[in-house]
Amino acid sequence: MWENILTTCNKKLIGARFFTESLYGSDPQFLKAARTARDGDGHGTHVASIAAGNYVKDVSFFGYAPGTARGVAPHARLAIYRVLGFGTTADLLAGIDQAVADGVDIISISISNPDTELYKNPLSIASFGAREKGIIVCLSAGNRGLGFGTIRSGIPWAVVVASGTVDRWFAGTLTLGNGKAITGWSLFPSRALIRNIPLVYNETLSACSSTEIAEAPANTIIICNLTTGNYHFDTVMRALPASNAPAAVMISEDYSIYRFNEFPFPGVVISPREAEDVVSYALKSANPEASIDFQQTILGTEPRAAPALSDDSSRGPRRGYEGILKPDLMAPGVQILAAFNPEIRGPKIGNNIDLSSDYTLLSGTSMACPHVSGLAALLKAAHPEWSPAAVQSAMMTTANPLDNTGQPIREQDNMVATPVGIGSGMIDPNRALNPGLIYDATVQDLVNLVCSMNFTREQT
Repeated sequence: MWENILTTCNKKLIGARFFTESLYGSDPQFLKAARTARDGDGHGTHVASIAAGNYVKDVSFFGYAPGTARGVAPHARLAIYRVLGFGTTADLLAGIDQAVADGVDIISISISNPDTELYKNPLSIASFGAREKGIIVCLSAGNRGLGFGTIRSGIPWAVVVASGTVDRWFAGTLTLGNGKAITGWSLFPSRALIRNIPLVYNETLSACSSTEIAEAPANTIIICNLTTGNYHFDTVMRALPASNAPAAVMISEDYSIYRFNEFPFPGVVISPREAEDVVSYALKSANPEASIDFQQTILGTEPRAAPALSDDSSRGPRRGYEGILKPDLMAPGVQILAAFNPEIRGPKIGNNIDLSSDYTLLSGTSMACPHVSGLAALLKAAHPEWSPAAVQSAMMTTANPLDNTGQPIREQDNMVATPVGIGSGMIDPNRALNPGLIYDATVQDLVNLVCSMNFTREQT
């Protein structure tokens, strides 16, 4: 039903529905909590803001990515359908069917489903009905990572979207006492004062486990080597606040770190190659010291080319049916700044201080999908006569397979990405408005495709 929140709806958010029919018979208190269209974890707010958020000046993530925020289609209107807050796939089906009945133009689905067979997958079933009514359905590829065939919901009649990086680097600059400066990675959410502090590298303590941290020298910047042992970034970050050190330098080649928005201890992440100079200086200098500057946002080709395919973005081909290549496109999906629920816990400082923000950075194909949904809305407004297939064609034939250095898009480990990872490439909104040539497909073409799969009567 439409949420009874007319006082908070407006010309941007024109309505919100929730779907909990599958929960009848549950505990009454649980039902009361479930029967709302309001966002319970910030995910829905974030993806809606990416697709169609209006202009908001002077926003940032605690000093990172400062500027004016806006969605891809800032003048589009939003109808919200909360289907999986507590519910089941039956509610997912009901939500999509209701959106079709309400007459929406685009359905953006930042959800995946484990059923690989088209006749079992509720997203497949419901999105076919939407496509029959001329509605464009955009779907996140999923976050199941590097292996081939990790896409589950690679639905032929939906636009399936992979996740890529953008040309923006959140930095902490490490400056050594000898003047050498290294642009590391940091999202520490404060302007900590780390100036001319002794720099220490002790190989025995460099794993920075909870036991070793307690033995680290006080009032020093300690160097943690995450490339050895089994200690992960989040584990070390939880251990560091218990130390007497004011900051840390972390050596890592784990690309998943660049998707984290939690950085609770002052420090920077540098690569093993960059670490050679740092460790050498710390060991050989008579009085090694260093400074760190935070809250820096760097745009352009350095320190890394963009876009790159995110390490967690699911790859094709689609399991269950490999006849159509998926994903279709790649869109920005790593550290995307968008609106958030300020009542939900954000990043931390230390282990005990929770921060709150109206805007946050999140990563995943959930964030990539609404970029394409917003672009589809722009194209539909500019070309109302275009079918869903024509809109998809315009986006795919104009997508860019090159990064901002003019080289083929790579994965984050620097291997050249393939179409099973990036589809046609990164979306290019300006080119998509005037593609020159589009390829159309009718509902009958999709019916013929289904018939070619030799499903039984019960399956169809």
